[in-house]
Amino acid sequence: MQRRILFVDDEPNLLMGLKRSLRPMRSVWEMEFASSAEEALRLMLLREFDAVVTDMRMPGMSGADLLDKIQQQYPRTVRLVLSGQADRNSVLRAIAPAHQFISKPCDPEQLRSVLQKTLALSDLLQNASLKCFVSRLKCVPSLPLLYQQVTSELHSTDPSASRLGEIIAQDMAMTAKLLQIVNSAAYGARAQISEPRQAVLHLGLDTIQALVLSLSIFSAFDQHLLGPGQAERLWKHTVSVSKFSKVIASSQGIRGCDLDLYNSAGLLHDIGKLIMASANPEQYRRIVEIANSTETHLDVMEIQEFGCTHAEVGAYLLGVWGLPSAIVEAVAWNHRPSDSSITEFTPLAAVHFASAFDAKLHSELKYMESPVDEAFLDRIGLARRQDYWAQCCVEQASEGLT
Repeated sequence: MQRRILFVDDEPNLLMGLKRSLRPMRSVWEMEFASSAEEALRLMLLREFDAVVTDMRMPGMSGADLLDKIQQQYPRTVRLVLSGQADRNSVLRAIAPAHQFISKPCDPEQLRSVLQKTLALSDLLQNASLKCFVSRLKCVPSLPLLYQQVTSELHSTDPSASRLGEIIAQDMAMTAKLLQIVNSAAYGARAQISEPRQAVLHLGLDTIQALVLSLSIFSAFDQHLLGPGQAERLWKHTVSVSKFSKVIASSQGIRGCDLDLYNSAGLLHDIGKLIMASANPEQYRRIVEIANSTETHLDVMEIQEFGCTHAEVGAYLLGVWGLPSAIVEAVAWNHRPSDSSITEFTPLAAVHFASAFDAKLHSELKYMESPVDEAFLDRIGLARRQDYWAQCCVEQASEGLT
């Protein structure tokens, strides 16, 4: 199926350059080019677009205002900013409605790559109503206690970037949003950042305060959405999986900053549960209760009710937000890694084993337990490492209790 993409910029030369550089993609993309936000909206009345790529600073309606309208009227459309705009207020204005920022001038190959990866995610999530909800989502709700700790720290007389990073690193929702923002071209990270503490240091306290206190990029989670005690169980599970994933990666010789990718992938692997609970509170709480009481795997209940699982929902959001591909893959396939194309040790293997191991440790997580995919571990040549990984996880769990 041909994808339809709309490019919007008031500079004729830039539009002509895009047409020339993207000409090889005409066989797979149907492309339209608009010279103003108003023209873009007229085109969107006539046909549906899979993605819109817009400049920020344009006469009349700005790129941020355009994306606001698209977010409300065409929620399934992916929204990207292609801009050299460095003005802080303009960037902050576009944070909420934009999925990703790409710097201008842009290497055509980079633009093609970003669009191809982002559009490919549409096939991952087939539930149209959930896709609309996810595309409209500005932030994922956080554990209330951690949210309160972040806002209290920012309101204190002497806020600490180090303390903020430590708090955010315990919360999957805040981590996901912060990694989306810091990895956007708007904030100029030289390499992808996959760890929230680094993200806080890179952005700086002033920017974090503006994002959190003025733009409300974080919000507190209503614990009733998942049922009694379920929110705390979920957060404890994700923190444990993040630690286990990191120690497994370390046992495989991964060192330094590369370990951050494994830590964050483990923390984020169940973020789709929060999204589904936010989209359909009563329905999702009911299936969690049924899965828990009958010891039916939650994935089975999710597919029956929604036609997809929390893994697909979470991967769709993180992918559209532009998080590192290794994290998106780990989230998408963590319960069924054999369905992926991975043939070597990556965060997917670590998160898959870590999640299964942690669920086995806790009887209250029986409905979340999945068997270890032996065929996958054999495919990547690491089936014999399971006992050693389990030993590493036990030692990590013991350290957490001391």
